Amino acid sequence: MKILFSPFSPYVRKCLVTAHELGLGDRVQLLPSNAHPVQRDREIIANNPLGKVPTFFTDDGQVLYDSRVICEYLNHLAGGTLIPAAGPERWQTLTLQSLGDGMLDASLLARYEDVARPDERKWPEWRAAQLDKVETSLAYLDQRPDLLDGRVDLGALAIGCALWYLDLRFPDVDWRARHAETARWYAGFSQRPSMAASWSL
Repeated sequence: MKILFSPFSPYVRKCLVTAHELGLGDRVQLLPSNAHPVQRDREIIANNPLGKVPTFFTDDGQVLYDSRVICEYLNHLAGGTLIPAAGPERWQTLTLQSLGDGMLDASLLARYEDVARPDERKWPEWRAAQLDKVETSLAYLDQRPDLLDGRVDLGALAIGCALWYLDLRFPDVDWRARHAETARWYAGFSQRPSMAASWSL
């Protein structure tokens, strides 16, 4: 199995963390890529018309994207339990994954505003609105500590990767100062070997 890799892509990281949790980490080969929101990489587009990472190649020749599909494939391949098969727990896990992915989407848009948009076209209110989505999501989690406590599933991994990216790209946000319960959870969860791992080519 192979994955188009970028060391700072939170969605690539989500897939690799998932593979690590499932004992599949050693089976996934990292391939270099150069995804960019404006200067689109034609080599990626040749396999994924969206031109985005993660793009994943299975051993039987399928090409999978995005991270939600890749993570579900890995869970199925390993016979894992990161996505419950049925019932309320399944929908809660998938909804929590959507919350984490939504936080990442908003963070990436704010990041692109910083690094990809020309200075004369920057829109500070847009950037602030994206980061406010992260803030309201953190407030939601902080008011419901039991939603994350004790769970190790794709929802928790998605939230963990969102917080990793927030620390990486927006240290000035200082989210821990306002969201003590989520900070407490993340302090423990981030110590998991999968979350503490790093990857490079």
